[in-house]
Amino acid sequence: MMRTHGCGELRQEHIGQTVTLCGWLHRRRDHGGLTFIDLRDRSGMAQVVFNAKTDATLHEQAKTCGPEYVLRLSGVVRQRPRGTENPKLPSGMVEVGASDLSILNPANPPPFEIDDQGLVSEDVRMQWRYIDLRRPVSQQKLILRHRIIHRMRQVLDQLGFLEVETPILTKSTPEGARDYLVPSRLNPGLFYALPQSPQLFKQLLMVAGLERYYQIARCFRDEDLRADRQPEFTQLDLEMSFVEETDVWVVIERVIADVFKEALGVDIVIPFPRLSYAQVQKRYQTDKPDLRPSGGFESWAFCWVTEFPLFAWNAIEKRWDAEHHPFTAPHPDDAGFLSQDPSRVRARAYDLVLNGMELGSGSVRIHQASVQRQVFEILGLSQEVAQERFGFLLEAFSYGAPPHAGFAIGVDRLVALMTQASSIREVIAFPKTQKAVDPLTGAPSSVSAAQLKELGIVTVSRQ
Repeated sequence: MMRTHGCGELRQEHIGQTVTLCGWLHRRRDHGGLTFIDLRDRSGMAQVVFNAKTDATLHEQAKTCGPEYVLRLSGVVRQRPRGTENPKLPSGMVEVGASDLSILNPANPPPFEIDDQGLVSEDVRMQWRYIDLRRPVSQQKLILRHRIIHRMRQVLDQLGFLEVETPILTKSTPEGARDYLVPSRLNPGLFYALPQSPQLFKQLLMVAGLERYYQIARCFRDEDLRADRQPEFTQLDLEMSFVEETDVWVVIERVIADVFKEALGVDIVIPFPRLSYAQVQKRYQTDKPDLRPSGGFESWAFCWVTEFPLFAWNAIEKRWDAEHHPFTAPHPDDAGFLSQDPSRVRARAYDLVLNGMELGSGSVRIHQASVQRQVFEILGLSQEVAQERFGFLLEAFSYGAPPHAGFAIGVDRLVALMTQASSIREVIAFPKTQKAVDPLTGAPSSVSAAQLKELGIVTVSRQ
């Protein structure tokens, strides 16, 4: 192996051992016959000392190394001299007396200092994201994200869920946000869509008898962006058969409590408060209530908001829209209003709210083809259009679909809240800007005329 230890792993118990470290030159300090290099890797930093009296050639070589040079260093671990210890670093009680140095790769001066204290604009950091991610504060966010997702998988495995991947290239079923479309070269004039969520496929998995599914799912929505939105994002998506609302809530509460305990060492009180949509609108004038006590800023106030309206009136287009999505089951007590007064129909939908922000949403699904057709009709979809867009789902329901329900948690939003990040861009490795542009790679970009011709596409300017 190229190294024996991580830079941040060295402790007093390693004193006397010869170690080999690899990493980036974080800082170099020259003091006459002594040169100190702080070597950094993901685990932390180690101080390495070069002594001109011990090895003048090695000392001169160290002085040629600049910021962010990639180095391999060997030497003996020793106690730092009294008064030079750095208790702020886990490895700050020891140093390495260098006996060998290899420059694995020189580096140009970075566009900004690799320092958590440096005030660098987000635009610059995103343009040089691979440099920005060297900063410990940036790495810690991604490390925490990893731990959160890892714990989610562990808990759901314990609860009997199966992780199943669903297609990325799928059918466009325009409702809600705009689809990202992908032309099909083998089927000229036809398009795939990138999934806004795995909604239809996870329902089909319930029809297939999988009973408990989950996925760390990539989702795509062509919508206007803000701090908590990205064109591509990640959610914990799950679905369960033979359940009602409370069964889903218990699972999600278990996942959340375990994640907070594992990642932050925080004990979350469960079950969460459960409030109806009518209650929160009357009491808080919002469907995302912040239940923290006044001045209760790390505190974590969760609640369920339930029984949303099933439909919302679209005054511009003079039609009903689905408040949640068109596959949400109506409240059984309100089924009679479907044909009489859709405004009075409550949905078996529920949101999870944390500190006044929606963390995720879900619902009991429609599992009967006749009810699904009725909802499509209220939404203004003719039988022909409903069959063209969702015929595969309606047919699946005719082969014995079990009652089922599900939920999706916004992973990016959850990690941003847990790290107190100002934007979900801070917890995504390579995010887009608010104009859906990747400043690092320059995407989206133009393509050649030959590529467009092969796909049968002609571009036109928009006035």
